Amino acid sequence: MFHRLLDALYPPSCELCEVPLQDGSYLCEACNESLPRIREPFCSSCGEMFEGNIRSEFLCPNCRDLTYAFRFARPVLWNSDNARTLIHGLKYERSLYLARDLAGIASEAFLDPRLTQALQERWTLVPVPLHWKREQERHYNQSQEIARHLGALLGLPVVPALKRTKATPTQTHLTRKQRLQNLRGAIALSAAGKRLNPAETKGIVLIDDVFTTGATVQECAQILARNQHENIVVVTVMRG
Repeated sequence: MFHRLLDALYPPSCELCEVPLQDGSYLCEACNESLPRIREPFCSSCGEMFEGNIRSEFLCPNCRDLTYAFRFARPVLWNSDNARTLIHGLKYERSLYLARDLAGIASEAFLDPRLTQALQERWTLVPVPLHWKREQERHYNQSQEIARHLGALLGLPVVPALKRTKATPTQTHLTRKQRLQNLRGAIALSAAGKRLNPAETKGIVLIDDVFTTGATVQECAQILARNQHENIVVVTVMRG
């Protein structure tokens, strides 16, 4: 009823093709289906998709020499103009209404058999944190909004277990090494994270909008691992 009322007052339209929509959605079925999904074969560690007849599990050249604090990352969308439009709309243009549709896309990651355990054991969703100054500028943390809708959709708990302790420059044009240096000491457990008991929490799913080099989620996972959390995986909407 709430969504019908909003639809009557402010008729929504698809963010990509502007076709009229209902029920609070801002992405039509045709545009949703046209977004390129990550399909096998893809790197079992970072989710980067490859072409070719690869039938067994493999690591991409970037991941072969890396040791992550998380078990694997599972992005859903491959990098495309339309995918970036949706991510940028939520992240930089204050299009908060897109969080619900992006969470629906992120939920497809849980079709991966490796995440069956997370659903069965009700693992905790932990959004990648945003520094309070940047969150004040944007009025919200896009990762937390995606996690909130994703938790409601899948019936999983959401805990803002991490916080940014210092404002860091944008990471957009930095290498992985530079990103890691940039993030060193910038993330810590929040008050809610300190209350999260590793003995009771079966596992943690870190939620972010984009997986690019993995530097941010690596730093987050390291903080959680140092506090005795063992099963840590990453789910993102898009692979950068």
